[in-house]
Amino acid sequence: MPQLCSIEVPAGAELADLLFERGVEFPCGGTSLCGGCRVRVVEGDIGVTPDMQAVLTPQELAAGWRLACQARALGRVTLEIEQWEGPILSDESRVAFEPGEGFGIAIDLGTTTLVAQLLDFATGDVLAVRTALNPQCAHGADVMSRVQLALREPELLMRSIRQGLAALVQDVAGSREVSEVLICGNTVMHHLFCGEDVEPLSHVPFQTPAGGAREFTAQDLGWQLGQACRVRFLPGLGSFVGSDILAGMVALDWLSREALVALIDLGTNGEIVVGNRHGALCASTAAGPAFEAGRIRMGMRAAPGAISRVASKDGGFECHVLGARVPRGICGSGLVDAVAAALHLGRVLPTGRLANGTEDLSLLPPVSITQSDIRELQLAKGAIAAGLRILMERWGATLDQLERVYLAGAFGNYVNAASAHRIGLLELRPQKIEPAGNTALRGTKILLLGPSRRLALVEQIARMTQHVSLASDPRFQDVFVDCMRF
Repeated sequence: MPQLCSIEVPAGAELADLLFERGVEFPCGGTSLCGGCRVRVVEGDIGVTPDMQAVLTPQELAAGWRLACQARALGRVTLEIEQWEGPILSDESRVAFEPGEGFGIAIDLGTTTLVAQLLDFATGDVLAVRTALNPQCAHGADVMSRVQLALREPELLMRSIRQGLAALVQDVAGSREVSEVLICGNTVMHHLFCGEDVEPLSHVPFQTPAGGAREFTAQDLGWQLGQACRVRFLPGLGSFVGSDILAGMVALDWLSREALVALIDLGTNGEIVVGNRHGALCASTAAGPAFEAGRIRMGMRAAPGAISRVASKDGGFECHVLGARVPRGICGSGLVDAVAAALHLGRVLPTGRLANGTEDLSLLPPVSITQSDIRELQLAKGAIAAGLRILMERWGATLDQLERVYLAGAFGNYVNAASAHRIGLLELRPQKIEPAGNTALRGTKILLLGPSRRLALVEQIARMTQHVSLASDPRFQDVFVDCMRF
């Protein structure tokens, strides 16, 4: 059954803050540009604004769909918001540990999601896991929208994430005395949490002098974890390549690999690293939120009602809907599948244009994808493909020489490798593509449970990894344009 949210507020009250607390995201930061914060009115009334009319179709408006960022209640309303709920990828695998005393917490601070694990230092066991949406999502889905906000209001996003994590760590810790919290995250998350100036990240060459490790007491952050608790944020590798990738390299045991491999985090900030135990090259590229269905007209999380898989069959589309329910939208893996299937059927051209002058591509009514949706996917996949090409050129190797490409994060865990290959997101044989789960959290857990070798391991990876600035690479734009084609 859909989750219904009944809220009683004064007539004319804005609903954005209340709805965000109940799981609704605002991918474009509440500017009404993306349509990603749709909710459906079941009872009551929310007025239709010009912004809603510009984004939603007449049929959607008639069915009760509204934009949460523009919503003002005209009285008591009941809203359907279930499409914003979905699983968050964690990692509960056992890893090697040094027996100790007490408890610690490993945190993956993602742009979209947060995961915290309570670990027993004596046994290495994961005792509890808690997940949540990053509260900063109320101010935009991608890192650059948050950077721009932080330039105007430096304290707002820092308070937001510190308070959000305070509730999460308190919940996962319970009554246990925690002695250490270890956090990983991309460079923008690092700066916003630590209170560092994001101005250097707002313009070319996107370099920052403040990407190193940081340490706080729990009291510094206002966290109720005891006076002896230390909170440490792992260092990044350069520019927009953060400690989530460093932790991922730890999780993949990078220092023991002889063969050439790649690790790619297919998130809003696409991070890529290639290499082996002899060295590594890393880069970041602005993929945008399309892989998470952000800025997609009927995009949603991988939750009940989402089209998650699409295949071509008998000249049409065969769609799998999560929860075997009436379709409500499409998630990132479904979008990649849909475009791959449409290319096979000739419904989408290699340029990305819809064939035969059609305005949209109907999948399983009422869900369809538009020309704009396809363009968003092209931009995202083109950025990743171009970044990987340039790093391989810098290494002096071809894509065929990669033994394996590991995909980190939720989207990478669920995307169909054959579809990713078909659209040109990953230009190598699907057999070489391997979902790796939440490598950021797993690597952070390994480092938390191995205190005696942690510093040496982090420093060795940092020394051997060279950051490549794609923004200053003279070939990037040409390669990016070439990679836009399907």
